[in-house]
Amino acid sequence: MNCLFFKLRTTKYTLKADQPIGIFDSGIGGLTVANAIKKHLPNEEIIYFGDTAHLPYGDKAPYSIKHYSTEIAKFLLEKKCKVIVIACNTASSIAYKDVLKVTQNNAILINVIDPVVEKVHKEAKQNDHIGIIGTKGTIKSGIYRKKLKELNDDLEVSSMATPLLAPMIEEGFINDKISKTVLESYLTDNKLKDINSIILACTHYPLIKDEINLFYKGKVTVVDSADIVGNYVKAQLEIQGLLNKKNKPKHQFFISDYTSSFEKSARHFFPEKITLEKASIW
Repeated sequence: MNCLFFKLRTTKYTLKADQPIGIFDSGIGGLTVANAIKKHLPNEEIIYFGDTAHLPYGDKAPYSIKHYSTEIAKFLLEKKCKVIVIACNTASSIAYKDVLKVTQNNAILINVIDPVVEKVHKEAKQNDHIGIIGTKGTIKSGIYRKKLKELNDDLEVSSMATPLLAPMIEEGFINDKISKTVLESYLTDNKLKDINSIILACTHYPLIKDEINLFYKGKVTVVDSADIVGNYVKAQLEIQGLLNKKNKPKHQFFISDYTSSFEKSARHFFPEKITLEKASIW
């Protein structure tokens, strides 16, 4: 078992149950994780940060991703978050260790990779062929392949960068001719031939999960990280005795730059009245 799970289950935190859960991503993708956490933990207050001024993270230099991620983590610590969820695969793969140095024992830090790897490993058959699609940064890091092969070297793992998908989703091209064409171009690539399951290694991608399912006609298992991470956050709060059972949550949303697509998506997942506040990250 990797160090993330071991650390979370042994570290004692001096936190309170009524503190909020912090979540951050480069844009709207992390809202899928926020929505799953809201579903599994309806009493928890969520503070979400969308770094819309710097999206997408997938084509940024590692130094920039680490810088943005640690600055956002500091912001969420100032908001007294008991948990910080890196709801971005690129930031999780590149900046996790740097963010961990910032949070230390002041918040439970969770990335979106380890819970998914553990679940896929548990459910995979001996010689399954796992496909992975994600941003250039995530795929180049090789983190999913490395972690899966460490747990089961018999698994065949094929990864492919799909850099057009996140900006396509950010611009609202979902369930239309453009998204269908782009998806078909990627998913018919030989790298993904004969896969049994496909990991959506970007939190934007659950927004086009139905289209991906439609393409595969139910013959390939589509692994959506959002619900897996939502369940995992709940389990960690239970272990630490930090479930908030009394709160009537008032969620907060911060963005580094205003985009209409972010506001539209935020209101879709959180139909209650919300206010977007600007907070600059340099």
